[in-house]
Amino acid sequence: MSKTIYTNGKIYTLDRNHPIVESVVVENGEIMDLGSSEDMILQWGRNGSNIIDLQGKMASPGLIDSHLHLSGGAFQFLDLNLIGVASKREMLEKIRERANITPPGKWLSGLGFDENLFDDGGIPTIQELDEVAPHCPLFIKRVCHHAFIVNSRALEMISYHPSMVAPPGGSIVLDPDTKKPTGLLLESASTLITDRMPEKTYGELKHGLGLAMEHAMKHGLTSVHTNDPRYLGGLDQTYKMYDELINQEKKGLRCNLLIDHPFLNRLIERRMHTGYGNESLQIGAIKIFADGAFGGRTALLSEPYQDAPGEYGEAIHNQETLFQMVKAARDHLMPVAVHTIGDQAVENVLQVLDQFPSVKYRDRIIHVSLLREDLIQRLAKPTLVADIQPRFVVGDYPWIQDRLGKQRIRYLYAWKSLLTAGVTCAGGSDSPVEPIEPLLGIHAAITQRHPTETHRGWNEQEKLSMQEALEIFTIGGAHATNEEGRKGTITRGKLADMTVYSRDLFEIDHPDELLDTEIEMTIIGGEIFYRK
Repeated sequence: MSKTIYTNGKIYTLDRNHPIVESVVVENGEIMDLGSSEDMILQWGRNGSNIIDLQGKMASPGLIDSHLHLSGGAFQFLDLNLIGVASKREMLEKIRERANITPPGKWLSGLGFDENLFDDGGIPTIQELDEVAPHCPLFIKRVCHHAFIVNSRALEMISYHPSMVAPPGGSIVLDPDTKKPTGLLLESASTLITDRMPEKTYGELKHGLGLAMEHAMKHGLTSVHTNDPRYLGGLDQTYKMYDELINQEKKGLRCNLLIDHPFLNRLIERRMHTGYGNESLQIGAIKIFADGAFGGRTALLSEPYQDAPGEYGEAIHNQETLFQMVKAARDHLMPVAVHTIGDQAVENVLQVLDQFPSVKYRDRIIHVSLLREDLIQRLAKPTLVADIQPRFVVGDYPWIQDRLGKQRIRYLYAWKSLLTAGVTCAGGSDSPVEPIEPLLGIHAAITQRHPTETHRGWNEQEKLSMQEALEIFTIGGAHATNEEGRKGTITRGKLADMTVYSRDLFEIDHPDELLDTEIEMTIIGGEIFYRK
């Protein structure tokens, strides 16, 4: 195979041995050499080498999103997308428009609403939902995917009755006066609906997934760690889709698949395990939920919610069950990746993990949104990775201050404290909860504020430098899957994954310049999979 030389760039390698180079030489998908443009052209620019001029643009190691749901991205292309809707009025009108073209009895699915953005009220009532969609059952996920709304037709479809009980860890929210459903379901109560909804066809899901992968690469991502079996029809169908898209159709995006714990036995039956696959598609850790989210007050706290005294949130599993779930993974030498939003959830997970020896791959603590000083120190282990989502600060402030109280805010999204303590951090978006664009995540990491705000940051002492922010979306993501020897830096022998930008991120005068920075190229294995 002929060589490809990316030349005339300002390439930040994140490798301390040669921090900035002008040119990278690629062969067989790997970086074989790097240095000045003159030297690389002189040494390797013969015999038909493909020379690509970066025109002085900045490049970095390929960006990695350490935690998202590409399936959610697929549904954004397939279902009613309510992400970013700024009022209840607009949300209801969008539902009405979709309902008007939905046949009677056919399910209307949607996702992404966030009532904290509304300037005219909170979550729509079941009466309001019935008014805009009277003839079709409605099921819409909140942006956090921990709360859901339905209309009366949806409840009719599941034969709802007052004695119906939600599965463990979930609840059907009732009006305190009438004791009738409000239309709001929390956590696992959603399965009362989803278990009865018709599934999208394989072709529809695969098409949406392919579009989501292209969307990720358009925003500079070369690798993602994605959690999807619950949404794509189980382990077998999920793996089949990814295998076809990546290994057969050569879509390009490298995908590490987190596998939900209920599919562990099937994984074992198929003789799959963490690390199974190749450098484009690989099985990752076993995904477990320890708690919920701040939005529905289901994140598990060690002290009550400030705005709801007596409420501590919800543990999805008791400690014995959590122990047995981790043990089941450890019995097959696999790591776990555990969703933990509240500080008590983090403590509960660490207590369980302390009872097991580590395995080849690192365990992952996902989100770690609210911490305490003692928990930060306990996370500083070479066998652990904290998967953090900087954009959460945009979705949660300012309302989170009233929910948690100012005293606890000190260790909310404490990214700088984590890095200072020696915790390995990997950056992600949790898309579609937050936008998939990594540049928005980097902006949030270094500003601790919404792009439209001008203050110095909600938790100023926890802001990251540009170097730190870029490293969590490159080096950190590689560590999360034990691939630091193959990706994360631009180094000889590593995979030729690079992201090229319209401006030098290290020379911007103001962080908000990130907001109109564009991705020029996304290069995976030396091949350009996106070009502006």
